[in-house]
Amino acid sequence: MCNVKAPAPIHLLRSHASSIAVVLISRDNERVYSGDASGYAVSTSTRTLRAIASWRAHEDSFLGIEEWENIMITFVNNKLHVWKRPDETSITSGIGSSAALPGLSTPVLWFSMDVNALNYCRSSLLPVSTSKVDSTCTALIALPNLIESSEADVWSIPSCERLHAAIGKHAKTSIFYGDGRAGENPTGIIMSLHLFETASSSKSTPELRILISYENGNVALRRYANPEKSMSVEGKGWEVIWETALHREAIMAMQVSSNNQFALTVSADHIIGRYDLIMALPYHRTKHPGNACIAIRDDARVCAVGGWDGKIRLYSTSSLKPLGTLKYHKDGCQALSFATMIRIDPSSRYKEQDEDADEDEDMLDEEKLQRGRWLMSGGKDKRIAIWELISFEKS
Repeated sequence: MCNVKAPAPIHLLRSHASSIAVVLISRDNERVYSGDASGYAVSTSTRTLRAIASWRAHEDSFLGIEEWENIMITFVNNKLHVWKRPDETSITSGIGSSAALPGLSTPVLWFSMDVNALNYCRSSLLPVSTSKVDSTCTALIALPNLIESSEADVWSIPSCERLHAAIGKHAKTSIFYGDGRAGENPTGIIMSLHLFETASSSKSTPELRILISYENGNVALRRYANPEKSMSVEGKGWEVIWETALHREAIMAMQVSSNNQFALTVSADHIIGRYDLIMALPYHRTKHPGNACIAIRDDARVCAVGGWDGKIRLYSTSSLKPLGTLKYHKDGCQALSFATMIRIDPSSRYKEQDEDADEDEDMLDEEKLQRGRWLMSGGKDKRIAIWELISFEKS
């Protein structure tokens, strides 16, 4: 990996009238979801860069968007909505143009959940098979506790049943506990969380874990030690594997690699925190304070950090050495999302086909490869920039 000259955005999306709060590229790289400070959501096709849907999803600024099979989950600081994904065939707006036009689909609201109105933490979705929890649960979602903003709950959806309540209440019941503060809610409110499963050497079923970052700069990894019980209350059964404080400011964003091997955090300070999800690792101090968002590419080799100055800085996730800086947004960059990298089998291009079919297939493969190198950034300038990055592989 090495430093390279920063490219310009290859496309700009001007679909919002307010500052961009969240951006998400779907796992199949077919859709871009974006939400703004006014509560408007837009779904955009990555093939045509035309809006598929635009609607007022919430009354307040977005905190998060997630896609799960054929549904979308949108999240603000007092309400979570689950929507049926809109029909992608009704695309009427021009390339890169405003989505606030007649004729666009409006997603159907499936159900809603009340969430903690005082917390600015995004949700964390974990799809699970029905046999792991119960016959009605098809996914788990982690949210801040309804009453106490320093604790977390885990719900099943679509049943909307709370399975685990007040995770963090008994923080001192731990495998390892370090640098804790005395007093009620010493960590402050939860700023970010990530719910995941990991293989257990001693058990046949995966172990449920949750990574939580806090207002005081702490990050804690917990595991559920009583898998024979599908429900827990007051944080019972949740053990702290490790807890550490690399930041002295509130953690603004946390991102976990797609393989759940490590996590990165950013704050108002100069630090990028890197955490092995078995044990905590040292931090990396940068020259640039004031970071608002972070994203990790799905190969876990490259991360992007969005700053209050509007710049996007690229780093190696293994060494946290800088790889380059992207410059477009005039004000703060508040949202980042990498596309899923695409790998095409070269042997598939040499199959017995007619000449026209070969040409069409190669064009399709090249388009997929290009979209797999995309990075989306959203800023206070109300625009979404699409960047096409190099692989950053050693030559």
